[in-house]
Amino acid sequence: MARTRATRLDPPVDPGHDHVIGGDAAEMTLVEYGSYACRPCLAAHEVVSGLRNRFGDRMRYVFRHRPLTGSDDARRAAELAEYASIARNAFWAAHEALMDCGSSFAPGALDEISRALDLPPVDEQTAPMWRAAQQRVQADVDGARRSGALVTPTFFINGRRYEGAWDETSLADAMLGSLGHRIQAAALDFVRWGPSAGLLLLLASVAAVVLANLPIGPAFAALWETPIGLWFGGATIALPAIDWVNEGLLSVFFLVVGLEIKREFTVGHLASLRSAALPAAAAIGGIVLPALLYLVVAPERLHGGWGIPISTDTAFAVALIVLLGSRVPVELRVFLTATVIIDDLIAIAAIALFYSSEMSIHMLTAAAVTTGLLVVLNRSGIYRPLPYVVLGVVLWACLHGAGVHATLAGVLLAVVTPTLPPANLRALTAQAATTMLTEMGRRDEAVRRRGPSIATLRALDAIHERIESPADKLLRSVEPWSSYFVLPVFALANAGVAWTPDVLQGHGRLLLAVVLGLVVGKPLGILLAARLAVRAGIAEKPDAYSWRQLLGVGAIAGLGFTMSLFIASEALRDPADFTAAKVAIFAASLVAGSLGTIVLWRAHEETDSLEADARLSDAAA
Repeated sequence: MARTRATRLDPPVDPGHDHVIGGDAAEMTLVEYGSYACRPCLAAHEVVSGLRNRFGDRMRYVFRHRPLTGSDDARRAAELAEYASIARNAFWAAHEALMDCGSSFAPGALDEISRALDLPPVDEQTAPMWRAAQQRVQADVDGARRSGALVTPTFFINGRRYEGAWDETSLADAMLGSLGHRIQAAALDFVRWGPSAGLLLLLASVAAVVLANLPIGPAFAALWETPIGLWFGGATIALPAIDWVNEGLLSVFFLVVGLEIKREFTVGHLASLRSAALPAAAAIGGIVLPALLYLVVAPERLHGGWGIPISTDTAFAVALIVLLGSRVPVELRVFLTATVIIDDLIAIAAIALFYSSEMSIHMLTAAAVTTGLLVVLNRSGIYRPLPYVVLGVVLWACLHGAGVHATLAGVLLAVVTPTLPPANLRALTAQAATTMLTEMGRRDEAVRRRGPSIATLRALDAIHERIESPADKLLRSVEPWSSYFVLPVFALANAGVAWTPDVLQGHGRLLLAVVLGLVVGKPLGILLAARLAVRAGIAEKPDAYSWRQLLGVGAIAGLGFTMSLFIASEALRDPADFTAAKVAIFAASLVAGSLGTIVLWRAHEETDSLEADARLSDAAA
């Protein structure tokens, strides 16, 4: 739930203020935030020159300052370039002279450039011009921060931050707006939008309901019952399409959940006992009370569905929290994230223990042996992903054959995926630079025609692999597939409800049990357990949010949806019961999300009002 770095240029290009080469009518605008004491910026300078020669009048180039942090030379060089602009209208002459000096300035180099440009010395009379130059540099630095330009060089193409390679071909493709680049940019913009995963899940759910109620509804439902089989010699695994979704694809979701849990318990918000105490207590309360309410209200024959109201849909909850923006303090977002992670962990354990079919000892033994092999790989320091993927698939098949819910394979694979201590970036940077410089030193025809040698590419691959822990790399690679493919497909397969007047007939207690569990049990359980933990001295609540705001996020935790649907499909095998449970989950999630939004909105307004009254009182005093 970290805040996403800005991707748009702020402020936009202003020819009256910016340093521009090219006319306003140019179809492409390239903005560079750069620094003069920066070796990569020198290489980028040559690339930009090539682009200007290639595109001519079609391209407009803008240079803005982002001096290297902590470098006095970089700051003074930027100020000198602005001083030359103000005093002699000679910015580009100063720019080229400073670039020609290289990434480090010899003693007196800046003074020599100043004399060569015939700049007036800085004295009492010219001091205002020097201060104006310093202000212009600072304005660029502030703009770089707002625009998300954290390194030099950073490029913006037509107002959007460019995130590809810095070579001329890649930049040219982006500037020309090739189809591939446009698709990639649009996809990145969508993924970076906080509520995107929740929106896609909502659209898939709505589509499922609409399709289920159209004339093609029966055919759509039958599609998910189509058997699909895999044959391995004499062994066969044949399941309906919906089971491949619920047990196969959803294993990817469980893998992501497992990796997130592992990260939070090792280096995240749950790494210490003190930081984990409050969300852990809240999560337990938010599971126990909803389950008890369900068992009290639901008819005895449906008591197996007690797990339906115990979990939270992370995608919907995060989407709603992001939409609420500053009304939810950062500390409260952290609390909700940690609570949901622990909530998921307990829900996964409940699925494995209580929602598995009759077990096969032989296959269970095979699953245990496979898990042991994965642990051996981990302990042996094997970090290549292929052995883990192969054994993960075998583990899935063994668990499925054993009668244990096969999605547990995703969690077990997450647990054994190896982690590494943080990489020594300084050493790896030096190794990469040495490797590339050695390769550049070769001037033979093969290098010019074919690019780097195999040995160089292998060395760079090894450096790249060491930068990130295997577990973190797997999470980064798989998480988008889980959010933007697995969960929408799951919703499409499971959320369809063919509405008929009698869909809830005879299921009033089931409807009430699910709604009470998610809408009442979740927020009250979270609030009461958190308050008990604080009063007992086990945990401490941050001052950044009130108990009322905590109740608001507790209500949002009542968005059960994905996991609730999944548990309902496992617990309620009668189609009529499952259909009624789906209606109850939809209704409860809608009510819970609305109540949470109202509580947080009003709590924020009251906080603002109290702060305003306090300021008035201070002023009067």
